[in-house]
Parts: sequence; structure tokens; C-alpha cells
Amino acid sequence: MGRVSGKVALITGAASGIGRGAAIALAAEGAKVVVTDVDEAGLKETADLIRKAGGTASTHKQDVTNEGRWQEIVAAIKSEFGALHILVNNAGIAIGASVFEMSHADWSRQQAINVDGVFFGVKHGIPLIAASGGGSVVNISSVAGLQGAPGLAGYCATKGAVRLFTKAVALECAQAQMNVRVNSVHPGIIDTAIWQKMTPGGTASVASSVLPIADGANAIDPNAIAVATPLGYAGLPSDIAAGIVFLASDESRYMTGTELVIDGGMTAR
Repeated sequence: MGRVSGKVALITGAASGIGRGAAIALAAEGAKVVVTDVDEAGLKETADLIRKAGGTASTHKQDVTNEGRWQEIVAAIKSEFGALHILVNNAGIAIGASVFEMSHADWSRQQAINVDGVFFGVKHGIPLIAASGGGSVVNISSVAGLQGAPGLAGYCATKGAVRLFTKAVALECAQAQMNVRVNSVHPGIIDTAIWQKMTPGGTASVASSVLPIADGANAIDPNAIAVATPLGYAGLPSDIAAGIVFLASDESRYMTGTELVIDGGMTAR
């Protein structure tokens, strides 16, 4: 028996990185997973990996900023599986830019994906989780939701919002006796495709990371990882996935409204 056997899990931003790692880990522990992303090719790869390992995966293309699409996907999950027990709000982007140079369009786009996307997931996912007997919501924040980073003010704003939104929703669910726990995960520097995709002033798919910025906001410096992280190396998606499985399972049944920090010691200083 897996740690989440018989559960149905929805993971957003599952085409790569932490989202893919979480989907694979939850499926390996017995969950039937529903994976969504705007990247259909990556989504298919994630589902194929899960199925080849003997797991169950269903895919849906999803822009998390579209509320109507959230309603469609939750309805599809209810129709296909009859229940939802785990929601991992992972989809997000990072835009590296000085706050004095960032366009309002970039600010708004990052807010829409990183904050509105989590809001819609909670608004439409939790009622089905509660109707299914209860479960767990895991919102992916970042160490950037705990401390500031130059060149990432907009990103920090979104991840800080996810942190406090998580706490407020956890209290609402507890007050209403919905049997739904809500927690946030705060990864540090994780070895994902963001290192190849990110360009100063550009965007990248990212579950979360504080990106080392060299010379203000002029360039990302991968060599700064060892300096920024006390353990001296970047984490892997599987490191974050292990924490997500823990929060999704009954092992964390007495945890709600709190942060799970997985950062190689970054915030210990």
C-alpha cells in the first residue's frame, strides 16, 4: 500500500520540474494523478513516465489564470474519478527584473499566474475535496516568500502572498470543519530547467526558487549556488516532491496553515 493509495491528486504546472516530480512521486505512492499545464508536450511526457511505471495519469491543458478552465477541470475530475483528495498548486513563473524597470504588464502577468492561479485552485478545488471526505492542499511558495531577493521583488511579492493566503485558507477550512488541510512548501534553489530558460528581464516556468543574481539584476550566476546554499549544491525536484507527498499523506494529519521549508539551509542564516 502506498502512502496515498486510493487518493486522487491534481497537480498544476506538471509538465516539468517540481510539478513533474510531484506527480511522479504521488503516483508512485498510489495516487491517481491529474496533471495540467500549458505545455502539452511536456505534459504528455510526464503522463507517459507515470504510466510506464504502472501509475494512472490523466492530462488536461490548463492556463491557471482562466477561472472557467478551473471549473471545467474540477468537473472533469468529478466525472472521471468521482472525487478529489489532493491539490498541488504548483504552476508559476519567475520574472527577473529591477522593480524600477519592471513593466506593469510583467508585474500583472506574474501576479495572475502565481497568485490568481492559486486562488482559483483553492476556490474550485477545495469544495470537491471536502465533498470527497477531506484531504490536503499544497501551495508551492518559495524561500522568496520568506525573504527578499534583489532583482526579484515582483516574484517575492507573489510568493509572500501565497504564504499568507495559505494560512488564511487553512483557518477558514478548519473553522468550517471541512477536514481539508492547507500548507505551503518553500523550496530554495532547485535544479530545474529554469537555469537554462531564465534570462534577465525574461520569464521561465518555475515551481519556485530564489535565483542568485550577480551584479544587481544584470545576470544570473549559477556559480552563486554554492555560496547561497549552506549545503553547497542545488536541490532536486525529487527533494521537493518528497515533502509534497508527506503533506499530502495522513502522516501530516496534524499540520495545517504552516510552511515546509526545503532549502539546503538558505533561510537558516
